[in-house]
Amino acid sequence: MINEKMRALGAKRSVIRELFEYGKKRKAEIGEENVYDFSLGNPSVPSPEAVNESLVKLLNEENPVRLHGYTSAQGDATVRAAIADYINSTYGESITADCLYMSVGAAAALTSSLTAIVNPGEEVILPAPYFPEYKVFIERCGGAVKEVMCDEDLQLDVAAIEAAISEKTAAIIINSPNNPTGAVYSKENIAELADALRRCEEKYSHPIYLISDEPYRELVYDEIEVPYLTKYYDDTIVCYSYSKSLSIPGERIGYVLVCPRCADFTAIYQAVCGAGRALGFVCAPSLLQKLIPFCLGKTSDISIYDRNRRLLIDKLGEYGFEMIKPQGAFYLFIKSPSGDANEFCERAKKHEILIVPSDDFGCPGYARLAYCVTTEQIERALPAFAALAESYKETKK
Repeated sequence: MINEKMRALGAKRSVIRELFEYGKKRKAEIGEENVYDFSLGNPSVPSPEAVNESLVKLLNEENPVRLHGYTSAQGDATVRAAIADYINSTYGESITADCLYMSVGAAAALTSSLTAIVNPGEEVILPAPYFPEYKVFIERCGGAVKEVMCDEDLQLDVAAIEAAISEKTAAIIINSPNNPTGAVYSKENIAELADALRRCEEKYSHPIYLISDEPYRELVYDEIEVPYLTKYYDDTIVCYSYSKSLSIPGERIGYVLVCPRCADFTAIYQAVCGAGRALGFVCAPSLLQKLIPFCLGKTSDISIYDRNRRLLIDKLGEYGFEMIKPQGAFYLFIKSPSGDANEFCERAKKHEILIVPSDDFGCPGYARLAYCVTTEQIERALPAFAALAESYKETKK
C-alpha cells in the first residue's frame, strides 16, 4: 500500500517544473541558444562576493567537527541571535533568537508553519494570484484552500478577504513582492488587512495567523518599500529564504520567525519546532547556517534584474503586449492576447519561448515570465516575441 496523494504529486510535476524539464529537452535538441526559457525563478546573477569568501573562510578556519556537526534542532543559537539583531536594527523590531527557527529554505519554513497552526478541516485564505505550491502545502496538512482575487491594481481586496473569513479560518498567506506578478502590497493595504484580521479574531474568538512568505523582500525597484508585517499585526509568522537575495536557491536556507507578540507565542513556537521534527526538518544545513551572519544585509546585483525588467516592459509594450509593471521580484505577468493562458503559452512554445500559464496561480488569462535570466537571452528572444505578437495580428485578419 502507498499514499495515493503522494504518488500523484510525484507522478506529475508542477506546471513550472514541467516546462523547465521540457526546456532542458528542447535545448538538447536544437541548442541552448535557440530556446528562450523564462519558466523558472532561478537567479542568474552571481552571489555577492561575501558568500564565497565567507564559505572559504569557514572551511579554512573553523573546526571541521563543529562546522559540519549538528546544531540545535531549531538552529545554531549564535546564528539566530545575529539574524534577530539584524531584523531589530533594520525594521525596528524587538525579537530574540528564540523567535527564530532555521529552515531548509522557504518551502520548509512554510510547511512547518502550516503544520504547526492548521488542523484538518480548517481553512487558509490565498489572495490570488499566488504561488501554486501553497495549495500542496495546505492540503498536505488537511487544510482547505479559499481563494480570493486581488483587486485590479493587484493590491489585496481586503473587503473580499474579510467576507471570506469564517470560524474555520486558521490563516492567510501573503507574498510580497509577489510571485507571479511582482506586485508589492502597500503600507496602507497591509494596515487595512491587519484591521480586518483583528475584527475577525474578535468576531470568531480565535487567532487568525498572517503568514508572510518573503523570499523576494530585498528585490524591489524604484525605491519601493516592503512593509514589515510584524509591525502591523501581532499574530504574524514570517517565512524567509536567502535563496533569491543571495542567489543561492540550491543551498536551501531560511527561517521561520514567530512574532513575540503572537497569541500563545510559546505554544506556536513549540508547534513550529514540533512540526519541523515531525517533517524531518530539524537542524538546517550547518555550514549554510554559519554562512548567514557574514552576509546579513547583502544582496546580489539586482540592478541587472531591473535592467531586464525595463527592457522587457519597453519592448513587449512596443509589440503590443499588455502586462503588469512589476515593482519587485523578477517576474512579468503578461496578458494573453486571446484571453486563454494555455493557448498563449502553447503558441509561445512554437517560437521557442517558454512562459508559464497563469491558471495554476489562481488567475486565468495571463502568463508568467521569469526575467532572472541573462540580458543577452532577453535580447536574443526579442525577435521571437515580435513574431509571437505578429501571429496574433495575423489571426485577427
